[in-house]
Amino acid sequence: MVDKGRDEATTCRDYVLPRLKDESGWLPGQIKEQVPVTAGRIVRAGRSHRRQRPLQADFVLEISEGVPVAVVEAKREFADPRDGLQQAKVYAEQLDLPVAISTNGHGVAMFNFLTGEETTPEFFPRPDELWGLYLSHQGITDSTVADVLREPFSRMLKHADGTPKEPRYYQRIAIHRTVAACLSGRRDRLLLTMATGTGKTFTAMQIVWKLMQYWEHTGQAGLKRVLYLTDRDSLIEQPMRNDFTPVFGEAVHRIRGEKDTARSIYFATYQALTNVARADLFKEYGPDFFDLVIVDECHRGSANEQSSWRAILDHFSSAIQLGLTATPKRSANVDTYKYFGEPLYTYSLKQGIADGYLAPYRVRRVVLSPDAEGVQIAAGELDKYKREIPEGLYETPHFERIISLLKRTDAAAQYLTDYLHDTDRMGKMVIFCVDSDHALDMRQAMTNINLDMSRIHKHYAARIVSKEGDWGKQKLEQFQDPETLVPVVATTSRMLSTGVDIPTLRTVVLFRPVGSVHEFKQIIGRGTRLAEDYDKLSFEIIDFVGATVLFEDAEFDGPAEYEVEDTIDDDGQVICEPPPEKPEADPADTADADSQDDTDDVPVIPVPPRKFVVEDVEVEVTAEGVWMTEPGSDQLRLVEYRDYAQGVVRKLFPGPEKLRTRWRTAPSRSEIAEALGARGIALDELCQRTGLTDADPLDVLVHVAWNEPAISRHERVYRARRAKGDFFQRLPEEARAVIDELLERYAVHGAGELEKLEVLKLEPMRRHGSLREIASLFGGPERLRQTWDELQKVLYAA
Repeated sequence: MVDKGRDEATTCRDYVLPRLKDESGWLPGQIKEQVPVTAGRIVRAGRSHRRQRPLQADFVLEISEGVPVAVVEAKREFADPRDGLQQAKVYAEQLDLPVAISTNGHGVAMFNFLTGEETTPEFFPRPDELWGLYLSHQGITDSTVADVLREPFSRMLKHADGTPKEPRYYQRIAIHRTVAACLSGRRDRLLLTMATGTGKTFTAMQIVWKLMQYWEHTGQAGLKRVLYLTDRDSLIEQPMRNDFTPVFGEAVHRIRGEKDTARSIYFATYQALTNVARADLFKEYGPDFFDLVIVDECHRGSANEQSSWRAILDHFSSAIQLGLTATPKRSANVDTYKYFGEPLYTYSLKQGIADGYLAPYRVRRVVLSPDAEGVQIAAGELDKYKREIPEGLYETPHFERIISLLKRTDAAAQYLTDYLHDTDRMGKMVIFCVDSDHALDMRQAMTNINLDMSRIHKHYAARIVSKEGDWGKQKLEQFQDPETLVPVVATTSRMLSTGVDIPTLRTVVLFRPVGSVHEFKQIIGRGTRLAEDYDKLSFEIIDFVGATVLFEDAEFDGPAEYEVEDTIDDDGQVICEPPPEKPEADPADTADADSQDDTDDVPVIPVPPRKFVVEDVEVEVTAEGVWMTEPGSDQLRLVEYRDYAQGVVRKLFPGPEKLRTRWRTAPSRSEIAEALGARGIALDELCQRTGLTDADPLDVLVHVAWNEPAISRHERVYRARRAKGDFFQRLPEEARAVIDELLERYAVHGAGELEKLEVLKLEPMRRHGSLREIASLFGGPERLRQTWDELQKVLYAA
């Protein structure tokens, strides 16, 4: 045999580490071994979850703690040193590093992302060499800025187990790019695009921490101030309480109507800075008072030139302004791009799910009969309040806006209750309704259908809208708290659609049409956060209104998009100054009546019922389908569960006979179940989804993959007896009685009865005696095992 030399682990220990330390001057603390680049994608199979193997680099070289500069991939001793370079390039590119290195312990291969050159140097690069390349890669020439990047991150925030909360790889990239841009003076308006649930506020805190270190190094401590600006109270409280105050302490202050100039880090809503009681409070702070303005959820209107909030940004225009957003889109957020410019860094929903930092999801599309067929109102028909309803055909966009169908709300509530019964009665669910009135109707329906729960938990279902005032805010805090059981079901309109962190949210229900991809992303983002300590690793989307068709939109995911508009004169030349555009309305000013009740500080004026209320329309579920994100695809797209299962089975097995042959032994069945589970398919769930719960999983798989008729387990037993009668006839009578009873249990309870001999210890099989006594009926333990194996082959050969 060819000598392949030492394996990878031995090569790393005996050659790579010594050479890095002795020849190239890397200190032990700078060499990180077996470094996970990602967490590993989460794959859901039925009710269980598993993580795929994460990307893991053999070595990551750090110039200082948390500041990587290169990746080293090692192969076994006599491999070509270039063999691991492709792999190293993938890791280095993901970590935003300038150099990828591969080695077999003796030779070295290196790829330089700056020059595109692949070389084979004699030695590993030294720390100062790689640090210089890293600074060039980041466009940094100022030595003071370089020193700040080498500073460690804040480690004051802790995980539940007491370990420091370290930035993930994509957060490090966003932090360093932003700090470098802030201190280099290249741009004064910056944008970070990070999917909901990926830690924008933690990233913002670390950016401020690094900048504070710089200001301290340059003797400017106490002179520099930060304003964290947003439009919702919940977007202020969470970052203040969870991210900034534990790190910066009393330097953090929230502006609430009075001017305060003694702090360093200020939090404020637009409304607080422009409140009616003290108009234009922001003008009491000098235009150069703040050095950095962080605009959270920056897509929500302030960048629009016509927005009433734009004056705040204009007033502090001398400050660096950093926009944070999850979903800037071309059509809805063109002003965001015009104002903040191209994103410094984008971390998408697709990437977050692929890396294992965001929860994957499934979609249930449910069609109620009024949504499928519409509701025809004849001339002269009256509503609940004896008002004449305009005649015509009413469809989904009209429901709960023009006419309210109470039985439609009840039918949806019944479906959701059945779903909770099948999953978890205490699994948190948010239902997005058309408006506050619709949310009130849904809360009542969910309460009344779940009387057994609402008797125990008085607030099992709660409406959370701004109209509820302080009570609603209290319920929102309880709903967000993983340690608080109730509310379990929250009904809302728009209040929970953005910026609200609900870690243990397991179900997002869409019961109102969603008009844009941008808003849809915000709503879906409520469920993407992981809460592994509470076994929340995925979530479900239940769609009653067809809103999830937006998943098929080509712009749903991927890099954030922006527009560059050029104006061309008659000669075809680009005009530098574009003509004035028709101003776009401020979203805060044009929101319809339904969204006004979910905006902070908007007074609520009682109005007569504006919808026609219809009670006598019968409603039923006419269709239901389950879709899932495809675990093995680079594309974030939905596939129908059954179609996906068909593709997976066909990929694993070229034909039904190959599957049947593998299925005949218990170990092989376990291997097949494991392979399917790794791809997101659980056999019990597949049986339920297809409605074939009385069939053997083998027959369900064959039916789904190759469309062969599925037979019941009773039929399979009948066919086995008919085809292999000699097997049964040659068994001793008492042994045959055991087999007959075992097959009856299989036919009734399923294939699990055949997995292990220990089933013979259970009632009613025990009436045949102990396991030893039963074995004696077959001629001893060995003969019992042989008969057991042969029975399964006979059964599955039928």
